[in-house]
Formats: sequence, structure tokens, C-alpha cells
Amino acid sequence: MVHGAPQLTVRGDGHGHHREEVPAILAPLARRVEVGRTAGPVGRDPDFVERCRPWAKALTSYFSPEVRGAQHIPAVGPVLIVGNHNCLFYMPDAWVTAEAILERRGLEQPTYALAYDLLFGVPVIGTALRRIGAVPAGRSEAEALLGQGAAVLDYPGGDWEACRPWLDRNTIDFDGRSGFIRVALRTGAPIVPVVAHGSHDAIIIASRGEGIARALGLGGLRIKVFPVMVGPPFGLTTMLNPPLPLPSSVTVEFLAPVRFSGLGPGDADDAELVQDCAAQVTATMQDALNRLRVERAHPVWRGVTSLLARAVPH
Repeated sequence: MVHGAPQLTVRGDGHGHHREEVPAILAPLARRVEVGRTAGPVGRDPDFVERCRPWAKALTSYFSPEVRGAQHIPAVGPVLIVGNHNCLFYMPDAWVTAEAILERRGLEQPTYALAYDLLFGVPVIGTALRRIGAVPAGRSEAEALLGQGAAVLDYPGGDWEACRPWLDRNTIDFDGRSGFIRVALRTGAPIVPVVAHGSHDAIIIASRGEGIARALGLGGLRIKVFPVMVGPPFGLTTMLNPPLPLPSSVTVEFLAPVRFSGLGPGDADDAELVQDCAAQVTATMQDALNRLRVERAHPVWRGVTSLLARAVPH
């Protein structure tokens, strides 16, 4: 917290998040986030999604994406797709993953992604996110959507994982979060892990900046990080002036569905069991990431050479 700054407590959001005090200077933003989260229904718009797809493909082409294992995504019915979060708010792998899901299941099948609350408090962006199928992250939202037969994309690591230091770029880090297991057990939906490699190489993060986040009182907005980065055109900088991402080659691989045989909704309240299940999923994902790290070594170099090859006329 900023010492001496006036503080207030914002109302809880009703989704299991703890009430925290925020400095008064952040109170308007906190209120905007709350309003954005609970705003009137702006549902997924398939026509809008279709219009956005060419733009998303054009942007992700910079990262020379490769998709593997899309056959593991069920063509219909509920599925919880759980991935490792990368590359700050650029997250090219998330867009590649979403496009792969749409190609596999079709535009008319309900497909949603859980997203951070703060994004829904940004004018225009919040509405656009809802129209492409993003919803504020929460277990109740995920369970309701899976109950409707939807595919739900979840990144449990959130900003903690998306802002992990560059030296940890090949490490799965959900920060101990296991709510996705409770969702799967309560709904009976299979978990399809999806692992991205190369995306986090595009941004060189020196530090998560946890101390900066605490000093700024960002905990009240459920923000643990304020990353310090290195890259063009600013050199050493923070998220206020983020560097441009490098054209790192991104590989996204969907793994075989995970089901927990013999377990059901009642087991979602067993904290130790839930943690064990989460550890199984993350271990499977880490094994896949370790393999991709070897198979797809030097992703930045691969990305640069791919861009150059496409730029040179044949």
C-alpha cells in the first residue's frame, strides 16, 4: 500500500473474491471494474466473432503459429480447456488456441473464454470481449456455461503466470490455483489441457514486480504483479510502456482429455483431493512443455526466419 494514502473497501463481487482495501485514487477504477463485470447481458455474437477472425489470424501470423492435437477437442458437448498463460496482455497463443477451437467445433457451437475482471471495466473493450465470448472469470460462470454444453477456455495462472520472469518461460505456474478441478468435478466435463510454447519468449520479463504492485495498492483490484521488462524501443521498462513483442514462433498443442475416474461432484469439496488432481494436470502439461522446448528450440530465431521466408518473393 502507499503509506498515508486514504483507502476504502470496495464491495465484494459475489464470486468468492476477498474484499480488499484499495487506495482512494484507485476507487473509481475499482467501481468501473465492478460495473463492467455485472453489466447488462451482452452475449456472444457469432456474426461478430466471424468478422473478428480474419483480424486475429492476421495478427497471430506474426508469430508463425503451429497447432497440434486439435482432434482432442470434443466436436460437441461441454469441455473445459485449460492452458498455460503467456506473454503479458499480448498472449498470442490464446488467440491461436481460440481459433483452433472454433475450427474444430464450428462457429455455432458455444465457445467461451474466462477473462480477467479488469478488462470488462474498459469502455468499448469490455463490450467487444463479451461479444466474442469472453466472460468474467469465476467458477459459477464456468459451471453455468459447461451446463449449457459449451467449450470454456481457462487460464488458471492468470496474470501471475502471464508475467512470470523470462527465465521461467518454460515452467507451468498456476500459483496453486485449482478451481478448474472443482469446476470439472461438479459438471462432469472433461479437461483438455492445451500447452503453448514460444509465446513467452516474445517478451523478456525481468521481474513480476510484486513489490511494486503491493506498494501501489493493486491487491484491491486482484493484481499481484507490475512487471519489469526489457525490450525495444524503451529498454528497461514497465507495463506502462510495454516493449514490442518479438516474432517468436508459437506452438500450441492440445493434449488428450483428462477425466477423473470414480470422482464426482461431491469430491469437489475435498481440498486435498482437488490439489492432487490439479498436480496431475499440471505435471502432464509440464511434460508436454518440456518436450516442445526440445522439439521447437530457439522459437525467436524460428519466428524471425519464418517471417523473412514469407517476405522474400519466390
